[in-house]
Amino acid sequence: MSRTAGNTFGNVTTYEQNGRQYIAVLSGVGGWAGIGLAAGLTDPTAGLGAVGGYAALSNYTALGGTLTVFALPQGAN
Repeated sequence: MSRTAGNTFGNVTTYEQNGRQYIAVLSGVGGWAGIGLAAGLTDPTAGLGAVGGYAALSNYTALGGTLTVFALPQGAN
């Protein structure tokens, strides 16, 4: 089983190249957990309280994400 580098966010994308189908997904910090990091917010009540709730997140991670691409087995598409 393959795993992504973190929580997935955004839309999953599928594409075909040379007769093989691939699935691509972004992972990392996103959503309410990442709102303070992404927007540079410091007020703990901002983001409906998410900034305060996830204040320590910057001690463990940074912005940026990972694009993970999975190739489907031949004949699966």
